[in-house]
Amino acid sequence: MTQPLFSAKYPPQKPYNTARRSREYLTPEEVEQLLRAARRQGRCRQRNATLMLLMYRHGLRVAELVRLRWDMFDLKAAVFHVQRVKNGLPSVHPLRGVELRALRQLHVAGAGAAYLFVSERGGPLTTRTVHHIVAVAGEAAGLPFPVHPHMLRHACGFYLANKGVDTRALQQYLGHRNIQHTVRYTELTPQRFQSFWDD
Repeated sequence: MTQPLFSAKYPPQKPYNTARRSREYLTPEEVEQLLRAARRQGRCRQRNATLMLLMYRHGLRVAELVRLRWDMFDLKAAVFHVQRVKNGLPSVHPLRGVELRALRQLHVAGAGAAYLFVSERGGPLTTRTVHHIVAVAGEAAGLPFPVHPHMLRHACGFYLANKGVDTRALQQYLGHRNIQHTVRYTELTPQRFQSFWDD
């Protein structure tokens, strides 16, 4: 007797991302919805909104986010020393007003913690916790598809590409060693086609 290809003893196959959502990035409006939802819910709303803001503004991966320490930030000079994972290129990013305000509030609330984003017990957040925070905020924001943290990194790339940021500068900002990883953002920007028709 032949063994059936699928049986109850095997877990169901994970659906492809394309079956769960039509795209893997968020628009600026959807990011704002996500941030508003995070600011309204939970005991750690300031922390949660700030971590999503930094992921979006600096194109951070989850593994980079949970490693953020206060010694990587100079709030007086308004700069952030970005350390990338996956053999990415480090860089120094400027911090804007909205980020500085959020970080100062977080710094006061953190009371001497080494890491930016800590749990209620004082330890650094895990990647799993960040996934949960973003997913819950996506549901609270009423977004029509499940949201995961890497969508904020992609949102950063597409936003900057749509603004017309030079591909090499975008590559350095996101820490890509290979420019082919950056080109996907510029390939999908609709601004490339704006001058095709005169009417």
